[in-house]
Amino acid sequence: QVQLQESGPGLVKPSQTLSLTCTVSGGSITRNDYYWNWIRQPPGKGLEWIGYIAPSGSTYYSPSLKSRTSISRDTSKNQFTLQLSSVNFEDTAVYYCATAGGPGGVYDYWGQGTQVTVSS
Repeated sequence: QVQLQESGPGLVKPSQTLSLTCTVSGGSITRNDYYWNWIRQPPGKGLEWIGYIAPSGSTYYSPSLKSRTSISRDTSKNQFTLQLSSVNFEDTAVYYCATAGGPGGVYDYWGQGTQVTVSS
């Protein structure tokens, strides 16, 4: 069974870059049947998809966040990372990594989530 664990700083200052890592166990991030996603949930709001990295290494981002988002992977560590630049208070949220069987597919496995607060 695939397991995911998010890690990174819980507090980021406005205009800085948010950087989170998802460590994967129980399966390789290069396997052909999983897309590796980042999703967030701001306080009092619903889930918001941020983007994914495909088995090939290609990436796709939410149009609303595309200009500030970068997702990459380290296959030697079986990790993938999220970088969100120029953060503001609206980027405060619980951030999740999750797998899906394809682009836009059902999410099969989730990390427990990590709270990120943007504050000066």
